[in-house]
Amino acid sequence: MKSYISKAVLLAFIALLAMPITSFAGDASRNQEIADRFAKCDTNHDGKLTANEAKGCMPRIYDHFSDIDSSNKGYVTVAEIQAIAGR
Repeated sequence: MKSYISKAVLLAFIALLAMPITSFAGDASRNQEIADRFAKCDTNHDGKLTANEAKGCMPRIYDHFSDIDSSNKGYVTVAEIQAIAGR
C-alpha cells in the first residue's frame, strides 16, 4: 500500500527546512552591508570606529555608541556592531 503525503504538508515541511538557510543568507547579507559601511566610515582604516567617525556616517551607531562600547574603549569594531544587529 502506497502512502501519499498531501501537497500542503510537503510544502510546509520544505518551508521549515528552508528557514535556517534563508535566515543565514539574511544574516550574511546584513553583516556584509555593515562591514561595507564600517569600512567607509573608518576614516583612518584602523579597524576601530570612534564616535566621531560614526557621527556623520553611521548615525544609528552614533546614537547608541555607549551601549555598543559597553567597556568604554572609545571605539567599536565591526564584529561588535554585527553582534548587536543580530539580536
